Order: sequence, then structure tokens, then C-alpha cells
Amino acid sequence: MKQLTQEIKNGNIEIQEFPWPKIADGQILVRNHYSVISSGTEGATAKTTRKSLIGKAIDRPDQVRKTLDLLRLQGPTQTYRAVTKKLNAYSPVGYSSAGEVLEVGRHVDGFSIGDRVACAGVGYANHAEVVCVPKNLCVKLSDDADLKFASYNSLGSIAMQGVRLADLKLGETCAVIGLGLIGQLTCLLLKASGVKIVGIDIDADAVSMAALNGVDLPLERNSPGIHDLIRRFTKGLGIDSTIITAASSSLDPVNFAGEIARKKGTVVIVGAVPTGFDRDPHYYNKELSLYMSCSYGPGRYDNNYEEKGFDYPPAYSRWTENRNMQAFQDLLLTGSIDISNLTTHEFTLDDASKAYDLITTKSEPSLGIVLSYGLEKLKKNERLILSKTTFDAKFSIGLIGAGSYAQSNLLPYFPQDDEDIALEGVMTTNGTTSKRIAKEFKFNFCTSIESDLLENKNINILFIATRHDTHADYVLKGINNNKNIFVEKPLCIKETDLEKIQKSLLHKPNTNLMVGFNRRFAPLALKLKEKIGEGPMSIIYRINAGQLPSDSWIQDLEIGGGRIIGEVCHFIDFLTFLCHSNPVKVYASTLPDPTNLQDTLNINLEFNNGSIGTINYFSNGAQSLPKEYIEVYKGGVTGILNDFKKLEVHSPKGIYKKRSFMQNKGQKEMLSAFFAAMKSSQTSPIPLNEILSVTQTTFKILDCLKTTLPQKIL
Repeated sequence: MKQLTQEIKNGNIEIQEFPWPKIADGQILVRNHYSVISSGTEGATAKTTRKSLIGKAIDRPDQVRKTLDLLRLQGPTQTYRAVTKKLNAYSPVGYSSAGEVLEVGRHVDGFSIGDRVACAGVGYANHAEVVCVPKNLCVKLSDDADLKFASYNSLGSIAMQGVRLADLKLGETCAVIGLGLIGQLTCLLLKASGVKIVGIDIDADAVSMAALNGVDLPLERNSPGIHDLIRRFTKGLGIDSTIITAASSSLDPVNFAGEIARKKGTVVIVGAVPTGFDRDPHYYNKELSLYMSCSYGPGRYDNNYEEKGFDYPPAYSRWTENRNMQAFQDLLLTGSIDISNLTTHEFTLDDASKAYDLITTKSEPSLGIVLSYGLEKLKKNERLILSKTTFDAKFSIGLIGAGSYAQSNLLPYFPQDDEDIALEGVMTTNGTTSKRIAKEFKFNFCTSIESDLLENKNINILFIATRHDTHADYVLKGINNNKNIFVEKPLCIKETDLEKIQKSLLHKPNTNLMVGFNRRFAPLALKLKEKIGEGPMSIIYRINAGQLPSDSWIQDLEIGGGRIIGEVCHFIDFLTFLCHSNPVKVYASTLPDPTNLQDTLNINLEFNNGSIGTINYFSNGAQSLPKEYIEVYKGGVTGILNDFKKLEVHSPKGIYKKRSFMQNKGQKEMLSAFFAAMKSSQTSPIPLNEILSVTQTTFKILDCLKTTLPQKIL
């Protein structure tokens, strides 16, 4: 399929061929007929990406701070990779479109193939021939709907949410500051509501357009006597509510809104403007109410609503983002609002770069810019061949998932010039990511169809680096298709899935299964184990994990499994490695937390060889403290490993010290060991019984927290 992308590094706009996006449960696959370019949002992004690195840094000081923090914590190598990954990415653009349904995912009701729909959402309703959209970001349209008008879906919903927050009554007055596309839509919605409108902008053409759209008092911001004109229009009362739809770095819009407001009036911020307004004399003396409008409305940025498809009960949240979209489309269908004069330009998808040149150079006035898509037969969704390995490799790799961790810590260590190992295919849910990864790391093809990897006879090593909830399914499919498997931790997030994996392995005893427990391969960890030796030992492992937002996907028990399953498994494995013995008993207790995240806890472990270990996993520590600290005691010898940078071993012979300039948690060494084992026909570097035992222990920790009783590990 064709899709419009933008290079972060230089801002180049390009049409590229990609695999179709992969449809998931709760999603709808849509063929776009039209999409709308948001001149404000997309224009600002295009301008920023076309700036130099210094210009980008000035525009995004928050990203500069994050980069410096990453440099301090992880060093120049990881920082360079993270920055390069970001700059070399080509990002999908667009967030408002309309078309017809090609496929309906599981757990989606009310939609059928062939339905006409309007779509919304950054990363979903892109400028592309085919898009994949969660059901709550998609509304079904009447057969009579005009798809070109319907493609204004996101922009109309944003305007509608601003109007709702203004809470205006019939006959009241509203000032709209900023008469761009969303401002014009706001004026049309207000007119349909029986509200008297003052439209204000610095641009004369925008003011003229507002007059055509029925604004009662259209004004340029620098009009002489503007305050008196508004005072006369409101009969001396002042504006009831002001909606700011401008995009500006100036404080003038928010301060001017305070000046023209009546006492106890309302100001709603929809556009991107600073809010450091003057408290006196207007906001304080008039006791004004200031609201921030969140995009399309309630549900926005809520994963439960947008990704999982849970709705808010209308009795408690009458106007969600989806219901705002439906209301906007109803107004279009009935003719209650007429947006026919908002489209100033229309381009085909192939000519989309001209549209972006138009909005960045402002070579001529523009407002609504629509992209149209030809209705010729779509190419079949199939793998995109990028290159072909010329040698007959003994092993061939297929990669499922390629997120930030895989790009920074796995892919850089994949073999590039090894005649025994070929890089065959990449599959991600997002076609832009899979193609970029395939090109950068020299895979032969990219795809969004899992059978292209799972049923591919050439692929005999399967790497799984997806979100945690999909690991078990892909592992089971890999086992059934006779693949050697490397899966990022955790192996699975449900105990029932662990049982299924164990049973499948019994029927496929030659399957090599490896989990990405990298710390046991770190050079200083290996040296620590060498110096301590084998036998019963005592271990303290303190992890200053830091806080993770409660709405993070890792904290989501259905997607990430929570931090115990998703992260603590690393540290159980490390103790298992040092002891060279499996856990047999565990007890855990957690710090009481009103959010019940269970991410500040103590874990006490007993091992089969008599060793004991304590894992202190704390999310409530200071960020300045190093993340990981390990002490090992055995037979008069004590080893101290500090953040995988510094090792000390105290023994009767003296003190052994070793430092690493950079933190090394063993990802490179782990993959080297894995590939070496594959090439020499050996089993995976981590014994299968340890992988299964570590995974079982994470589930037993959860049982401890439920029952407050120690748990045996079989």
C-alpha cells in the first residue's frame, strides 16, 4: 500500500510502499477515500522536522533534557542509538480520514465489510491507502454521507469538544480567537447552536472566511477600537465564553480573552498557546474559569477506551470522543453545518508533498487541504521484498516486533556478515516500522502477516520482541512450526500459558527456547560468579526501579503483566544464575499502595542447593541513586556489583576490583552466546529448566501477595 511519511531527520515528505497494518482484536481495517491535512498541527510538525539539529533542540527543550538524562544513565552508545533511531525514522502523518471497511477484527460489533466510516487518531487515521483503527476511534456513516466532508472527522470533534466545554446557552456570546481550520469549524458549530459569535484573527483572509461562515462580528486582532466594538456587541456585558483555537507562542490570546470576558466568564483553550497569563486585573478580578480542552473529548489518551474499546456510560460521560464524532457527522448529514467552503485545496496522495510545501512556505492562502485516494484495485497485502541473500545460509532469522528495546539492544548485535546466518523477515503491526527496520538492518523482506514468518520454511530462528501479552502465543506457534526461539522477557504473563508451553515442548524436545535474561551474560557478572564460586550463598539484590505511571502498558496486567512478571523475572534469573540452582520457595511482601501496583516489594527466595536471596524491588527511591546493586556472601568472600559498572570482591586474599567505563548488562554477549549455540547445534545458553522455574516463581510471588503465605515452587 502507499503511505505518506515524513523523515524526522530532514522533514522530507515521501510516498512509500509498505505492508498493510496488522489488524488486532478490537480494530477495523479501512481503505481511505479521503484524509484531511491539519494545517496547524501537521504544518508545525513539518516546519520543526525541516530545521537543523540545533533548531530542533530549540523547539523541543524537553527532548534535549531526556537525551541528557539518557546520556548520564546509559552512556554515549545507547544515547547515540536512541537519537539516531529517532532521527532516521520516517513517521506516518495524518489523523483524520474517511473510507470503507475492508476487515473487522474480533470483539468489534456494529461494523461490517463495506461500511462507510470516518476515522480519527494520530498513528491510526494516517494519510495512507489502508489504515487500522480501534473501534472507538471509528464511526459508521450513512450511505448518503459525503466521504470528503466526513474526512474532517477529527478536526470537527476537536472543535465540538471545545464548544461543549464553553457550556454556552442559546443567545449567549462566544469569541473564537484563531480562525484557522478548527476555529472555522468552531464558528459553524456555534452558529448551529444559536450562539452569537465574535471571530478574531491576525489574518485578514481568515477573518473574511469567518464572515462567510456566519460569524456575527468578524474582527482582525489589530482592528482599531476592538475592545469597544466587542463591548457594544455584548451590550456592555462582555463575552460569556471565549474559545482559543489559535496556535501561537504569544501570551496575547489568553490575556486578550481575559480582557474581553464578562465577570465569571469562561475561557477554553483548544489551540497550542502558552498559559502563563496575567493574573491581574482580569482573571482574578472577574473570577474567570479557565479550561483546557483535551482533543476529541473524554476517552482521549485512555488506553482502556481507545485501545481496548471500553466505553464510558452515557449517564456519566454523555459526550465521549466517539459520541462527539457521531454528533459531528450527524450535523454534516442533516446539513445543520455546511463545510463546503472550508476545502481550499485538494491533492491526490501522490501529490501530497505539494500540499506540505504549501502549508510550510505559505505560498498562497489555504485552509482545508484534502488528500484523495484513487479507487483502483488495491494491491494484495503481501510481504515487501527489499533484498535477497545470495548465499545459502544454515540459519535464517525472522523477527516479530521491533520496538525501542529491540532497536537499541537486540538488532545492533544481529550478525551482518555471517555466511551461516541470514536475516530473512521482519513483522510489526506498523508497516512503516517494519520497512525501516528491514532496510536498516538488511533483512530480505518486511510483512504484517505472521504466517510469512511462522510458516516460512527458510526461517529456523524466530525472535519475538512484541508486547508481553503476545509472547506466549508466538512462542507456541513457533514451537509448533519447529523454530528455534528467542523471546524477550517475560516468557508469558499467565500461568496457564506456561503450562501450555511446557506441554508443547514435551512434544517438540528438539526445540531450543531462549528468554532474553541478559544480565547473566554481563562481563562483570561472569567475573563475579567466577570469584565467588559454587555452593550455598546469600545474596541481596536491590533495584531502584523508579516510578512507572499506572497507565503504562507494562503496568497493565492484561498487556504487560505488571512489573513483577514483566521485570522482576530478570532479577530472579540473575540469582538463579549466581546460585546455579533453581528457586524452591518464595515469600513476598509489598508496601501498601492505594493504586495496588505492587511495584515496591521485598522478595525472599530459597534455592534447591540451600542458597538464600533477597530481592528488594523499590519504585519509591531517588532517581540519582544507581539502579541496581548486588551483594553476594559465601564462605568468607563477599562480592559487590554496582550497577554493572563496578565490581569488588573481598576475600582473605585481598580485594579484587574491576570497573567498566560504560554500563554493560550483557545484551551483546547474550546474543553472541545464542548464535554460537545455534551454529554449533548446542542447546540454548540458558537451561530450559531454569527458564521455566524463573517464570513459575513470578507467578508464585503474586500468589504470596494474595495469600500472605510462602509458596513452594515445583
